[in-house]
Amino acid sequence: MFWVFTILVDSGRARARWAGLLLVLLTLGGCASGPNANPRDPLEPFNRAVYRFNDTLDAAVLKPVATGYRDGIPERIRQGIGNFFENLEDVWSLVNNVLQFKGQASFDSLRRVGVNTFLGWGGLFDVATEMDIEKHTKDFGHTLGYWGVAPGPYLVLPLLGSSSLRDTVALPVDWKGDLVVAVPHVPTRNTATAVRAIDARSDLLKAGNMLEEAALDRYSFMRDAYLQRRRSVIFDGNPPEDETGDAASNPTDSSTPQSVPPSPAPTNHAAETLSNTGVSGEEKVKP
Repeated sequence: MFWVFTILVDSGRARARWAGLLLVLLTLGGCASGPNANPRDPLEPFNRAVYRFNDTLDAAVLKPVATGYRDGIPERIRQGIGNFFENLEDVWSLVNNVLQFKGQASFDSLRRVGVNTFLGWGGLFDVATEMDIEKHTKDFGHTLGYWGVAPGPYLVLPLLGSSSLRDTVALPVDWKGDLVVAVPHVPTRNTATAVRAIDARSDLLKAGNMLEEAALDRYSFMRDAYLQRRRSVIFDGNPPEDETGDAASNPTDSSTPQSVPPSPAPTNHAAETLSNTGVSGEEKVKP
């Protein structure tokens, strides 16, 4: 699945393709929504179809590969690989924290990159966390949200999973700031992208198994967890009570289609439930 994504990123026409996809999604919005449509998810029928496609592809390809990776690679090596990519992620977080004028978060991100790069052998060891230097993961979608850009409708993107109109528009900028995508040597870039995807998916195996057992409607659960987590991170864990912008989920929302079975637990605990599985960070919520 992510090999296909790598090809799209490598193509110079990637932005045009995503722009076309957005136009299709927005065009379908008129026919996909109905009188009982969730206001945060007016494209729900289309999104559910894409979700099923992604889920089928994941079960057939990525999950088995991630399981083999987890079972075949020693934990210390896997931890080092994850630390390495998270150190690269901190570089882009630094840029976005600066764009949000967050002095302490910017300083923490700068220190994390410096400490882990020079004392952690290029990021293989997370020395910064052992020194209690806080991690502030941010991307350009967070930055747009911080400056007041509304999330727009919830979207499920082919191969990429949960998103929103705002976060999808931000993707080309995030790709430009991705140090892995910026690697000029194509085989190295493709290999690093694949390893990062497999490593990230292996971290979600436990959460995915628990979700399959617990949630009656995984689509609604994942949607609510994504929207709540994004909102929480934008406001640094303290979202305002007013939910007119990045709306948090409401388990009693009468706009939810009655044909969709509810999750066994209130959906406003979706992100917390994922956290209880040992998965942390807003990027871990994404499928």
